Amino acid sequence: MHNPLLERSLSLYSKGEFIAGEGEEIVVYDPSTTQAITTLKAASTPQVEQAIEAANAAFPAWRELGGHQRAEYLRQIAQGLEQRREYLIDVQMHNNGKPRFEADIDVSDAIATFNYYAEQAEQLEAKQNKPVDLPDPSYQGQTRLEPVGAVGMIVPWNFPLVTSAWKIAPALAAGCTIVLKTSEYTPLAELVYADIAQAIGLPSGVLNILTGAATTGIAITQSKKLAKLSFTGSNLIGSRVMQTAAQRCQPVSLELGGKSAIVVFKDAPIEPAVEQIIAGIFFNCGQMCSATSRLLVERSCAETLMPALVERTRNIKLGSPFTEGVEMGPLSNLPQYQKVTGLLKQAQQDGLECLAGGEVAANQTGWFVPPTIYDHIDRNHPFWREEIFGPVLVVTYFDTEAEAIELANDSDYGLVATVISADLEQAQRVANQIWAGHIWINSPQVIFPQTAWGGFKGSGIGRELGPWGLSAYLGVKHISVYDTQG
Repeated sequence: MHNPLLERSLSLYSKGEFIAGEGEEIVVYDPSTTQAITTLKAASTPQVEQAIEAANAAFPAWRELGGHQRAEYLRQIAQGLEQRREYLIDVQMHNNGKPRFEADIDVSDAIATFNYYAEQAEQLEAKQNKPVDLPDPSYQGQTRLEPVGAVGMIVPWNFPLVTSAWKIAPALAAGCTIVLKTSEYTPLAELVYADIAQAIGLPSGVLNILTGAATTGIAITQSKKLAKLSFTGSNLIGSRVMQTAAQRCQPVSLELGGKSAIVVFKDAPIEPAVEQIIAGIFFNCGQMCSATSRLLVERSCAETLMPALVERTRNIKLGSPFTEGVEMGPLSNLPQYQKVTGLLKQAQQDGLECLAGGEVAANQTGWFVPPTIYDHIDRNHPFWREEIFGPVLVVTYFDTEAEAIELANDSDYGLVATVISADLEQAQRVANQIWAGHIWINSPQVIFPQTAWGGFKGSGIGRELGPWGLSAYLGVKHISVYDTQG
């Protein structure tokens, strides 16, 4: 198998071939050791343009191939991921710092996504030229769902394998071609998609994967030859993508940040509640747009819940992904480590009440941050309002259901939420009133490809996954036929 850890010069996949980048050098690190894994070269602006030209050249044939044949390619990609499971787990443990169980979940999620969109591609054929009733009998109406064209994609570093699957699979199913830029921090997992594409004979130019940093991303967002941009990442960069696209009224999909709430009512069983709180904020070191980083606890159960939560948090095993039994690895890159550790120092200066964590171990190797909890957080404090993207949980309390809903909605974001209650009627009632795109009731953050992903307010534009993810890459065409014999 082509191994991007070893083939250091072949950092791009364009027009069906692995090629060397001609842009800036990108050093890829192992966050557990801070040692360099490899050095790659980014795509230069001319190489970005060449990949976009290849995607546009490949589009007509890929569009006309039909949903059934595109589905076969998608299933082959899923099979290719399964065949490379152990390698992909190893790549993510080394490059992202994910514990093995997290890396394995990511591979399974990516496989499920490609298999799901294979089914969606097949079903798309049955939806073409669908009749539409019109008020004038002299006319017949039809609708078609057409792929939008060649699409530019920019993906983040926290879930590189999964977020890429969420974009690549529906776009290919719809009949679009792709130019995807990896994160400069975690490019190795996506290069495996290129390896699979080459192995299964995916037509040249249909999928182009470019290693790159800001310069490469800017070249993609400024291109007039892409029909759409799909971006997942921070609100800061997302706003720049949107501004650039707005100059030519180019469609965009944006999956951005979150500052999500997890609401625990007094009747919640303590042990399951604690585990769901832990998973919601400390999975992937809290490096999740969906992290439920604001804990809302009904005051009457605080004396029981909080000691159990603090004890469980303090006992989380933090360490290298290759250490037996480790539950949480390092942050994935140095800039994020510096940001989060800087915020921990700010919390000390602000006198926040720290129940667990809060300080980085002296003389440690690796970008490790302990799971941290701050109690009685003020709603005007930045830790309540701003996304940290690290293992930091803030806690406040409520007395009534109405207060819980108001607190949950007190955010500039609206991506996800979790409600924990033994009273399912109450949980459903609260979930209905929380302004977020995906809400779990008495569950960890299990995400099926059949569900919707995206949010309200500052959490982005559009939806991924489910039929909505496919629709993001389709345009509606209406055909009106006048009956000249009528």
